Amino acid sequence: MKTPISILIIGSVWPEPNSSAAGTRMLQLIALFQKQGWTVTFASAASYSDFMFDVISLGIEKVSININDSNFDVFIKGLNPTIVLFDRFMVEEQFGWRVAKQCPNAMRILETVDLHCLRLARQKDFQEKKDFQFDDLYSDVAKREIASILRSDISLIISEVEMDLLQNQFKIDKNLLYYLPFLVDEINTKTTENWLKFEDRKDFVFIGNFLHEPNWNAVQYLKESIWPRIHKLLPEASMLIYGAYPSQKVLQLHQPKDRFLVLGRAENAKEVVRKARVVLAPIRFGAGAKGKLLEAMQCGTPSVTTTIGAESMSGDLPWNGMIADDIESIVDAAIALYQKELLWKKAQQNGIAIVNQRYEKTLFETDFIESILEVLVNIKKHRNDNFIGSLLMHHTMASTQYMSRWIEAKNK
Repeated sequence: MKTPISILIIGSVWPEPNSSAAGTRMLQLIALFQKQGWTVTFASAASYSDFMFDVISLGIEKVSININDSNFDVFIKGLNPTIVLFDRFMVEEQFGWRVAKQCPNAMRILETVDLHCLRLARQKDFQEKKDFQFDDLYSDVAKREIASILRSDISLIISEVEMDLLQNQFKIDKNLLYYLPFLVDEINTKTTENWLKFEDRKDFVFIGNFLHEPNWNAVQYLKESIWPRIHKLLPEASMLIYGAYPSQKVLQLHQPKDRFLVLGRAENAKEVVRKARVVLAPIRFGAGAKGKLLEAMQCGTPSVTTTIGAESMSGDLPWNGMIADDIESIVDAAIALYQKELLWKKAQQNGIAIVNQRYEKTLFETDFIESILEVLVNIKKHRNDNFIGSLLMHHTMASTQYMSRWIEAKNK
């Protein structure tokens, strides 16, 4: 397209790359859009936080908006963006119909982050001590999430398992979905020269945002079942737990005498990971791709995780460490990686291959941008081919806008 392209990103939160993988992912997308010379505006109804990234420093306009507020209609009509990207389906629910009404020609992209209905179904099944079944997916959250995907022109999916599930379980047209993993730099010789050697590293580390239930559950699992066994066999090693937004229940797990250290937010997450010998992430439920495990590979740090933790991340390539799903296997894997230098070095090499073959940004950037531009040029046909999505948007406008106006009037 020869006309200048402007993109409005509506964030569920202001990006916090040092708090979550979702924050890192958002900055990767912004960088890619700016690389094309596109004008980027970032808006959110979330409160400011002390840890939010200064998007203005990137030359981006930052706008605070409110839900159930017709001032947004005035704002977006004046901005008239070429593309609007919604960060998570809940944001599309709140603002999608307003965008469609005020800027009907704007392309609407949904950044799913992960498939919420999959994560919540796995969590529910875990809590009920039963195996996951596809029937468990069909919840009210799934109805909302799939409706949001159908209303959007393109949805960004970070996991190949989720791509498959959306197409085969929910029968979503593949033309509405785009697989886009984390986008990172290549690991080259210059990168690896800066990595600490096996003998210069020590301790195990887990890092993750504690507002995310799978992370809190993994730390409980470490504390109660896994670390006591490792500590008995490796008394000189420590288990370092880092993460943003730790609650009191997290902090009270801190036990220096057992070398189980809950250290809160890491000022520099990569610095913490690069000094550790092994990342230990026994994730028992979840969805999407795990930023903490990709970060481990980028730091040359092997990891021990579960099948769920490693899901969709390495494709057919061998893992950056070991995958284990029961307590004994996780403990054995952690001790072996911690003690055996040759095994550790092989795992590190596996991580390099995974990053360079599956996440290196130049593998995806051109095709992704070309796909967006193709939809933009053919937006009318694209939407006609997705008649169910148009139908859903029609009924959303007819119902949601009146509810929203009622809430707005009530708030006044």
